Amino acid sequence: MNDRHDARVLALLVLYEADTAQHPAGLVLERHLRERTDVSEQSREYTTELVSGIVRNLALLNAVVGECAPDFPVEQIAPIDRNILRIALYEIKAALVPMKVAINEAIEISKEYGSESTPRFVNGVLGSAAPKVAGGPVSAA
Repeated sequence: MNDRHDARVLALLVLYEADTAQHPAGLVLERHLRERTDVSEQSREYTTELVSGIVRNLALLNAVVGECAPDFPVEQIAPIDRNILRIALYEIKAALVPMKVAINEAIEISKEYGSESTPRFVNGVLGSAAPKVAGGPVSAA
């Protein structure tokens, strides 16, 4: 695996815990980074960028997911699935990686951590959601 893949997986774990246990994402991130000595500095930095960016842009990311998956209200999407979508959409929105890379990584991670139907769901939602966020402004605050 590479540093960015590892960072996406760690961000997924952090966001999943914050989402399901209602713990502050920043505190969950700090704890994971403190406890995980096997994480490279590059992965730590990218994980921090992903988690903080997603938290800052959560309302926008949720709105895009909700618009592109109208049969599935965001709060009813499985927590793993919605956080995989948030990571990919944030990477696209912030132009951290090319759209294709973000989508392919999301599908790969969904195969590992999601249900049997997650990769198809993630691919479908990102196929329509990704162009909506590409190149738009990202919240800096």
